[in-house]
Amino acid sequence: MKALVTGGSGFIGSNIVKLLRGEGHEVAVLDNLSSGYRSNLALFPEVQLVEGDVRDAALVNRLAQGVEVIFHLAASVGNTRSIEHPIDDSEINVIGTLRVLEAARRGGVRKVVFSSSAGIFGELKTIPIREDHPVEPDTPYGAGKLGAEKHCLAYAKLYPLQCICLRYFNVYGVNQRYDAYGNVIPIFAHRMLHGKPVTIFGDGEQTRDFVNVRDVAMANYRAGMNRGVSGAFNIASATRVTVNRLVELMAEASGIEPIVEYGPPRPGDVRHSLADVSAANKAFGFDPGVTLEIGLKEYMDWAKTALV
Repeated sequence: MKALVTGGSGFIGSNIVKLLRGEGHEVAVLDNLSSGYRSNLALFPEVQLVEGDVRDAALVNRLAQGVEVIFHLAASVGNTRSIEHPIDDSEINVIGTLRVLEAARRGGVRKVVFSSSAGIFGELKTIPIREDHPVEPDTPYGAGKLGAEKHCLAYAKLYPLQCICLRYFNVYGVNQRYDAYGNVIPIFAHRMLHGKPVTIFGDGEQTRDFVNVRDVAMANYRAGMNRGVSGAFNIASATRVTVNRLVELMAEASGIEPIVEYGPPRPGDVRHSLADVSAANKAFGFDPGVTLEIGLKEYMDWAKTALV
């Protein structure tokens, strides 16, 4: 199989490339390197890395030729970034996705696997969250991801193109670098490794469903290899932990005792998060298997060499 991974030099994308190459598939990557790293693909010199923007229609059309599956991860990521830069967020996440869908349609691509987000749900009304939970996003990021999802599912109805939207919860793992807008785990890891205080917003009793990137990569792979299924699916660990407990687990995994400070709650942050992943399990065999304890040990071991 020939696959195109947009955003393939980034955190999740590079883990998908690793899995695809391990399974013997031909892979091309499109990435503007705004948040990705060439070093993430250093072990795969045979992978074609094209530096460019997902909004470049001519470029995306060219790269889609002869491709069976597109894994579309190129995005502007994060609630805070979207609040500060809402126009950029929508141009990249909505228009960029439309460029990919048009290229897939024109190029005869069999399937697009789109990286969506639990941010589409907004403040949660029921726990655990199923795919039919009301979607009321609280940020431009969530609204943009929801809009991109709707485009994907519309294309799947209109054309002979299958589309699977994967709604990621809190993804973490190897190759996830520090970003002030990013996930709490690399932010905490970066500060712990540099002897800086860890700031918990709110009382720390808010809960999150953290899923390891190895499980997310496998979800993408199985969704891409699956034939005949389109739709939107939760991708998570189906477990949850408080932010206070997360800091304790990171201390145990790293051997570093953090300095903890508390700040006011942030706008756009949900109080609790826990996913039901049974639909993805039934549709394409998604079965998360990396526990938070194991995943944090892997990540902190990697972070000690990569984040310092």
